[in-house]
Amino acid sequence: MSSTLLVTGATGTVGRHVATELAERDCSLRVGLRDPDDVPNHLPTDAEVAAFDFARPETWGAALDGVDGLFLMRPPAVDADSVSGFAEAAARVGVARIAYLSTVGAEKNPLVPHHRIEKRVAATDAAHTLLRASFFMQNLAEVHREDIVAHDEIFVPAGDGETSFVDARDVGAVAATVLTEPGHENRAYDLTGAEAVNYHEVAEIFSEVLDRRITYAEPSLFEFVRRYNGRGYPLPFLAVMCAIYTTARLGLAARVTGDTEEILGREPRDMETFVEDYAEEFQPETQ
Repeated sequence: MSSTLLVTGATGTVGRHVATELAERDCSLRVGLRDPDDVPNHLPTDAEVAAFDFARPETWGAALDGVDGLFLMRPPAVDADSVSGFAEAAARVGVARIAYLSTVGAEKNPLVPHHRIEKRVAATDAAHTLLRASFFMQNLAEVHREDIVAHDEIFVPAGDGETSFVDARDVGAVAATVLTEPGHENRAYDLTGAEAVNYHEVAEIFSEVLDRRITYAEPSLFEFVRRYNGRGYPLPFLAVMCAIYTTARLGLAARVTGDTEEILGREPRDMETFVEDYAEEFQPETQ
């Protein structure tokens, strides 16, 4: 009998790709959604949908019923205690394996919520795999799309620092692999791309692929917060973004590992491939 695997955050940057990858494997896929009557088109049609909300523990039992493995992530608006509590509840009812989406460096940084969640996940009776991902390329198509489309610029306060960008599709494939194949129990992986590039180089790649000039504005932290707060982004979210870009500015986001390639058996996608695949999303609205 195949395993039943629950994906949290299935509408998000990584969760959607975890669900897609698992749909191609020998398992029963369940996705937890806050509104089970509103299923996005990108989710596999054969996925079982369960009502689930980290903030509503009364939804946890039905979502976890019969589940063997769990893809766990923390939505930005959810506190660490809620995510950790759910992981502990999952282990108590017999979930045997948890893959937790963390962030590179979380084990050394007690200030980020991922640090506390990692510790509590690892302390459960479930076999765990900690997926410490670098900065997602998809953030350029989500958070920063407006600047690229409307202003032909990348507007991030990262200075000249390099970042080992990783494609969320590769992270999704890694998560599906560690949940369905042996040998990844009680391990941690640092998931990066194959190279680190700075934002001047990213702008050059965008320019070449999109066939129009994209510049790197290199704003200050103040300029970045002022623009994005004016667009309605909340200050706590912007504080996290500023911390991420400061890490890059200080040269602390450039570390490249072979973990992604080792697990997938192929090189991770590079920035050029990402821009080519998402090119339509970066076209001006008039086109």
